[in-house]
Amino acid sequence: MPVPELNVRLALETPDRTGDGMGGHRQEWRQLGWLWAGLEARSAREKGSGPGMISVAQWRIAVRAAASGDPRRPRPGQRLRLGQRLFLIEAVAEADPRGRFLFCFAREELGA
Repeated sequence: MPVPELNVRLALETPDRTGDGMGGHRQEWRQLGWLWAGLEARSAREKGSGPGMISVAQWRIAVRAAASGDPRRPRPGQRLRLGQRLFLIEAVAEADPRGRFLFCFAREELGA
């Protein structure tokens, strides 16, 4: 496997649930740190119709590997941020047999 070009700096964020004072909860996002990454678009489609239509893109995002349990290792349910763009992590897998890199399979949704 060729070494991925990690040339984009992304913020790794995790969801925090806080009580709303009325028996429910609110989800807020907390930044854990920065990761250098390589982005590769995999597929795209449209979802919905009319003014509510959104574009959904699937991405494969390469990052340096970190051991399981390390807070620098992305997990499903977290997200990566590039400015206003958000990449919701759906799965994470080792990218190479030597365990040097990880692939984050993520979804980006853009409103019309």
